[in-house]
Amino acid sequence: MLRRISTKWVLAVLAVVVLPFLGFAWYVDAFVSNRFSEDVVRYHLLSHAADLSSRIDTIAEQRRRDTLLLASVPNVSRTLANLDGDMANPEGDAELFSVEVGELFDDFVARAGAGEFVLAVDARGEVLATNQVDFAGDALPRETIAALEERDWSAEPWFAEAMSKGEARIDVFESGLVDPDAVVPKPARLHFGFAHAVRGRAALSEGRTTNVGVVIVLESWQVIQAQISDYGIRRGRERAVDLASEELYDSSYAWIWASDADTILAHDDTALVGRRVSQAPIELPHLVEAARRGRWAMYPDYEFRGERKRAAFKHGRPVDENGFGWIVGVGVDFSDIFGPIHEMTGTIAKATAAVLLLAVLVTIVVARRTTRPIQELEGFTRRVASGDLDAQVPVHGKDELGDLARSFNRMTTQLKENRAQLVKAEKDAAWREMARQVAHEIKNPLTPIQLSASLLERAHREGSPEFESILARTIDVVQRQVENMRGIARDFYRFAGEHRAPALVDAREVLEEQFALHAAWAETEGLTLRLEERSPSGHAPVVRADPDELRRAILNLVSNAIEAFALVEREGGGPVDDPAVRGDVRVEGRRVVIEIADPGPGITDDVREQLFEPYFTTRTSGTGLGLAIVRRIVEDLGGSVALDNAPSGRGAVARLELPLVESEPEARSNGGPMSATKTDGEGAKS
Repeated sequence: MLRRISTKWVLAVLAVVVLPFLGFAWYVDAFVSNRFSEDVVRYHLLSHAADLSSRIDTIAEQRRRDTLLLASVPNVSRTLANLDGDMANPEGDAELFSVEVGELFDDFVARAGAGEFVLAVDARGEVLATNQVDFAGDALPRETIAALEERDWSAEPWFAEAMSKGEARIDVFESGLVDPDAVVPKPARLHFGFAHAVRGRAALSEGRTTNVGVVIVLESWQVIQAQISDYGIRRGRERAVDLASEELYDSSYAWIWASDADTILAHDDTALVGRRVSQAPIELPHLVEAARRGRWAMYPDYEFRGERKRAAFKHGRPVDENGFGWIVGVGVDFSDIFGPIHEMTGTIAKATAAVLLLAVLVTIVVARRTTRPIQELEGFTRRVASGDLDAQVPVHGKDELGDLARSFNRMTTQLKENRAQLVKAEKDAAWREMARQVAHEIKNPLTPIQLSASLLERAHREGSPEFESILARTIDVVQRQVENMRGIARDFYRFAGEHRAPALVDAREVLEEQFALHAAWAETEGLTLRLEERSPSGHAPVVRADPDELRRAILNLVSNAIEAFALVEREGGGPVDDPAVRGDVRVEGRRVVIEIADPGPGITDDVREQLFEPYFTTRTSGTGLGLAIVRRIVEDLGGSVALDNAPSGRGAVARLELPLVESEPEARSNGGPMSATKTDGEGAKS
């Protein structure tokens, strides 16, 4: 079974198919991996942006509820109402309430771990109670407590809003409550929070809505900044559960923008806090536009600090829903997105290379065993093509190539037997065609000879008094028709292609000679023969050719040009502006170009392809060999000939191109155009 050529080729094809198959597998894997990774990254960014935004909204909402809760404590209301003159309690009770409220605030901060500063401020903006400790239970610095108590809180824009509307948001601001000389990050100097109005007890009992003060909870911005700073680290420590590896989270980071979608409030790089996104050094205005257009979407891909990044954003709770409208963003570097994919692609590429190497080795082995007989067959085919029909291919094996070799040997044997018959048949056909053409051409002049002879014989038999004149006419007819038959024989001889030894010939001199010989004939037809001025080229138009054959080719073309104009005159083709046959000889590169243009009727499309075919003619006389002889002569000289309509639209242009002889080591003699004076006076009719 393995001896069969079909089996060998199946093995080779299977080996070669491995490569495109692996390529296809790699493409599918890479495409699916990239596409799926894109979806995973998009899901990761969008979901984590929403999750982080929700957690920050939760923190803010918790502070709002803490503020509301503290504002509803009775002692807070009693403290503010008493000192505001709304209660008839002794002064000692007010101080007691103030101490109790302060302790309440301390307990809230220490136990809840929320709110850096909690204040009870009366309607005049004076602090009546404040926490004295931080969330760790440590006492606040005296300077900080003094700054809280001495500050006129009624000057804050949100204070009036809280007093009139019941509550107010305190967006991120630099409070000035942190020691300016202390070395702390910028987020530690920022605060946000809520202010909630406190109603007096008398107002509640009497149905009035007078607010006696506000409770203010100020949260350090560090609480929010910690969510941002820990985002990438926290996520990086978790176990990845999707297609993206843990490396995806190594460069993950988050940020918060203000509600204007342009001001950075929190960032992993705290130096950027307070910067404008649309301005230097960040200059990413298209991110600002994207955040303003939608509430939860992907940012367009961007580059920051030399790294290409992809990110998503989510707007937090809007202002009209007691939120701050902050915009939370989550981003990741491109290198971490596609790093695992590139690693996987590299592994696939190595596996592909190994499979490719194996496939190449197998293919080489199989191909050598398969192609050796084919190469032998190809060598014997070249021998047969060169004429060696005795070549016989060695037969190896019984597979398809063995069958092919046996068929090839039978074919060469049959070809050898048939070649002799074919050559004989071709010779017979050629002689029959030649005989038919010769008979056809000779029949035309024999007819007038026969008629004239019959007339002469009849006049002699009848003793006609005009016998002498009839005899003279008959002799004239016989002589002219014999000359025609001699011309026919000469044309067939020329078409046979007999050559003399070539010599160096000046093509311009040959054309000048033919124009001079045909000047009288052209004049009788109303034509002039005009030769263009000699080209200023540095080379003489010298070619290597049989001088008589080159004359014959140019003579045929000149004769055709004159007869073409004569045909126009006979058929009434209309006046010709410039009745002249123009000739030009010039050197173009390494070729000599001879052009002969006539003012005749031109060439029609139906005869263009047959002009140079033997025995084809558009005239009523001639053998139809003129242009065929021209082509045979020119092609034997290594040149080309073309006949086409003139660019002006009137007449035709014959163009001959022959190889240029750039040097003249031998004299132009012994048959050269200037030394030879014998010419053929008749042009072949085509």
